Amino acid sequence: MTDSIFTKIIKGEISCFKVLENEDFIAFLDVNPVKKGHTLVVPKLQIDYIYDLPEDIFSKLFIFSKKVAQILKNSFSCNRIGISVVGLEVPHAHIHLIPINKIEDMNFERPRVNYSKDDFELILKKIQESN
Repeated sequence: MTDSIFTKIIKGEISCFKVLENEDFIAFLDVNPVKKGHTLVVPKLQIDYIYDLPEDIFSKLFIFSKKVAQILKNSFSCNRIGISVVGLEVPHAHIHLIPINKIEDMNFERPRVNYSKDDFELILKKIQESN
């Protein structure tokens, strides 16, 4: 199996703006976000379809996502942290966590936000300072 872009991030072959990591999962800012703070939560085990994950990894993924969501909620002014599982963009199971104020904030068909590397570093600094 060819490594997904997420596996390359996990292995350190591609850099990311890491929000949180443990032995089984990594959370990092989406480089093509729909909203400021849009974060991807990825199991380190590369399996394409989220419902094919072993049950223990599947349940731990959501527990880890809850921790990440709390970090994001502490960092951004929003009503909620929206969650989405699409699974079509990258052949590696992952969850989108997005700070939202209204349902339209979760619309993946909207134009994506373009941030520079400096912008992402400022967003990550804000997250780190808020937690």
